[in-house]
Amino acid sequence: MKITLGQSLEWFGVLTAILYSLLVASNAGLEFLGFALLVISAFSIGLWAYLGGHRGILLLQFFYATAGIIGMLRWF
Repeated sequence: MKITLGQSLEWFGVLTAILYSLLVASNAGLEFLGFALLVISAFSIGLWAYLGGHRGILLLQFFYATAGIIGMLRWF
């Protein structure tokens, strides 16, 4: 089975978003890393959405990336 670029971007973004959620929810002092993963996830899923023409998801990822950057600046 051949994995496409789109599938790689989609699943990489999903996995990094899951890790972000767990790190922030754990309240273990890893919030900065969690928000960095949110930004990485948003870019990955955003690129997948752009390539696939999923405009609504692309817009959502823009706001997730913005939230991640704000979170990183607040915790830095």
